[in-house]
Amino acid sequence: MTSAAEMPASSGSTLTLHSDPKNAHETDPLRKANGVYVTVHGHFYQPPRENPYLDAIERQPSAAPFHDWNERIHWECYRPNAFARVLNDQGEVVGIVNNYEYFSFNIGPTLMSWLERYDVEVYQRILEADAKSSQRLHGHGNAIAQVYNHIIMPLANERDKYTQIRWGKEDFRSRFGRDPEGMWLAETGVDYATLEALVAEGIRFIILAPSQALRCRPIPTPDHPHPEWLEVGGSQIDSTRPYRCYLKPTLDTSSSPLSAINEGNGDSNHSRLPTPDSLPYIDIFFYDGPISRDMGFSDVVYNSSRFAGRIGSAVRGDHRQTQLISVATDGETFGHHKKGTEKTLAYAFTKEFPQQGWTVTNFAHYLSLNSPGWEVELKSVTAWSCAHGVDRWQDDCGCGGEGGVWHQKWRRPLRDALNWLRDQLTEVYEEHGRQLFRDPWQTRDEYIQVMRDRSATNVNRFLARHQTHKLTAAEQVDALRLLEMQRHALLMFTSCGWFFEEISRPEGTQILRYAGRALELAGEVAGVQLEKGFVKRLGLAPSNVDDFKHGGEIYRQLVLTAQLGFKQVAAHYAITSLFTNQKPAQTHNSLPRKDAADKQSQRYHKKVYCYAANELDYQMQRMGSLTLAVGNLKLVSEITWESEHLVFAVLHLGGWDFHCCIQQFTGRRDYSQLKEKLFGALKQASAAHTILAMTQLFGEEAFNLQNLFAEERHRIMRLLSEETLTRLGQLYTQAYRDNYGVLMAFHRDEIAVPQELQVAADIALGHRCLMTLRSLEQDIADPQKSWSHILELEAIATEAKHLRCRLSIPDGKQMLEQLIARSLWQLLHDANGSFNADIQLLERLIDVGDQLNIDISLQRSQELYFSCLHSQIAPVCITSVGNEGDNQCLQLLKLGKKLAVDVSMISNQLG
Repeated sequence: MTSAAEMPASSGSTLTLHSDPKNAHETDPLRKANGVYVTVHGHFYQPPRENPYLDAIERQPSAAPFHDWNERIHWECYRPNAFARVLNDQGEVVGIVNNYEYFSFNIGPTLMSWLERYDVEVYQRILEADAKSSQRLHGHGNAIAQVYNHIIMPLANERDKYTQIRWGKEDFRSRFGRDPEGMWLAETGVDYATLEALVAEGIRFIILAPSQALRCRPIPTPDHPHPEWLEVGGSQIDSTRPYRCYLKPTLDTSSSPLSAINEGNGDSNHSRLPTPDSLPYIDIFFYDGPISRDMGFSDVVYNSSRFAGRIGSAVRGDHRQTQLISVATDGETFGHHKKGTEKTLAYAFTKEFPQQGWTVTNFAHYLSLNSPGWEVELKSVTAWSCAHGVDRWQDDCGCGGEGGVWHQKWRRPLRDALNWLRDQLTEVYEEHGRQLFRDPWQTRDEYIQVMRDRSATNVNRFLARHQTHKLTAAEQVDALRLLEMQRHALLMFTSCGWFFEEISRPEGTQILRYAGRALELAGEVAGVQLEKGFVKRLGLAPSNVDDFKHGGEIYRQLVLTAQLGFKQVAAHYAITSLFTNQKPAQTHNSLPRKDAADKQSQRYHKKVYCYAANELDYQMQRMGSLTLAVGNLKLVSEITWESEHLVFAVLHLGGWDFHCCIQQFTGRRDYSQLKEKLFGALKQASAAHTILAMTQLFGEEAFNLQNLFAEERHRIMRLLSEETLTRLGQLYTQAYRDNYGVLMAFHRDEIAVPQELQVAADIALGHRCLMTLRSLEQDIADPQKSWSHILELEAIATEAKHLRCRLSIPDGKQMLEQLIARSLWQLLHDANGSFNADIQLLERLIDVGDQLNIDISLQRSQELYFSCLHSQIAPVCITSVGNEGDNQCLQLLKLGKKLAVDVSMISNQLG
């Protein structure tokens, strides 16, 4: 495909696509419009999936083996594009390209927040890519902003339009350190009111589908004031040039803004005419529709030369000085929808396109070189994924239907119900907000500053800036509740809720959960009860699923049951405390002073998702098979600053049985008496007697394992299963040892092995392998022990191969990958004079991964090696020729081959 000499020297490096020392400024297409330019725009976005009460994404089984869909798509798309491989014919890495340096891209703010939290390395690569592209393209970075949470803008009221734009701008500015030049509209949904808001907020350009244009013509000039309009409503617009869209009070199809002013003046003197640019406008790029569709729905992006050929087919041969071939699609296409295609892009960006003489650019840079010479008028209300304007998000238009089997009659009632709720919440916000905020709507617009940083210092600074008076603690809570109510009122309009065929899908359920949270917050602040009216309106939204019947029933079954309060958080804390407390039968106050201080730092302040848990007292005692814990806990929401002071008691009856009770803290004396009674009941070693005492003291309401948040419930289930699994593992291991000879005989004679025996071998060897890997992880700093563990792993691998065992050890796989990466980093950065031993150990670790056949990934190690190849390894090799470092060089190059990195350029230089 290419040689290392033709690739960037290291990951993150950029190419000078054109270089001519003679008249460089005149011919450099990065400085002056000249030739063919290519822009590939990726719209990277995931809908907000966070539980409204926990501010975290819970496990999504459909995304297995990953935790959730964000994580799955991240490993298939977002990360691979930050470290896109360019391979030679042997499948070796010759380049690692940060595709975000070449993409034009927008990344939804909700997705960027997740990336920042989940994988800061990739997050930083994205920020660095924008900075590098800005440097390469003379101040115009690749990133553009997005309306904040993917609301269909033509369906939003004016106030929500502005908030979405302002939140998107501020989120962008806080991340990329600059103002956005362009903005991506959700589903490219647009109307003239949206354009007016964008212009008012300083957005220079947007990207639309060719089907959204109505007509176009050259911009009128004094010499040519009435150029002819070209009708392009059937997607015939020439997408190789930018267009200027002038804003008018009404869409007058008979004249342009310039000619209208001219006619109004009744004066044909050109010198008195205003220039077109004196009128408000926004510039628009229309992506190439056929190529963009091919990217999403054909195999054109699986081969870089074919992709370049498809781009080339759009180049106009009319001898114009410059033209832009721009394509746009979901960024998730590259790696998630179409596996491995991030490699296609990396090669196309850095090799195929430059070979054609094309300049890889972005829209802002191209606009700086080539101001629009044409104007365009748009159809009234349109989007890129609906042939009926924006009916996909409000009507039964057929778009997104399940092959015509399911209707979408629920869309209009859902939209109407949410619009009604938004208007009711607006009244609540204005009435109560004006008592707390000088300008409630400006406060909402600037609330993004708190959403980005919820530290107490920042929140206090924000409230001080907007408050009408010095707020009391209770008023601060109400202020934050009101703002959170508005945040959820915007989240409930996220477009995904209407996109598909059924209201009860996860996307529809999610926006209803946001609505439910907004309802709850309104009730807490204003005491208004809006839920009944909302559910009644949802009852008009018919479901395709018999179990639900309509939206009201979906709300009752899937939204109300998912609501959480302080009691559930306290119950979660109480039950999990049984598995985190290591000092039973003690209270904090009974510990020596130093131990008490240590204990306080470890246990007093904990975080339960978005709640701060301050444990004021805790005591746990065991009696036979029973364990009882009683505690005094203060919980504070880090989002609304609401707090509760609670008492809990949790009884573990053994196995899966828990009985937990929660009540308000009513004073130290009451709490002391409660503890005394409960532990007195426990002394009788009777579960029934203890539960009776708990019921008498706390009431009938009780919580159990099922009430835990899913993540912790699964962790505790695994802990509770460990003893059973260990016992079963011993039984399987014994069965395997007792029947080893029989198993070998079956395999030797190529007779089908009884399933029971084969399963015993799989489990026994898998368990032995995992235990050995854990020991290796613990002893990796001790060479002697490490070698012993590696030899044991090799023996296991040999045994497994002979017996055709399938080792299923996902934890062990991850452990081995991390050990290899750690050892490589140590070798390259801190060898401590033991280079030969370290590299031999590392090579054997890689080999044993192959031998165990557990499909280890060496990507991170590969990236680490490649990042050092030219900056560290090559200089060492070049200076060590003929001396004692020569052996180290050869070993390092051999390691590179093992990691599938092309080191031929250095090998050839060494002769």
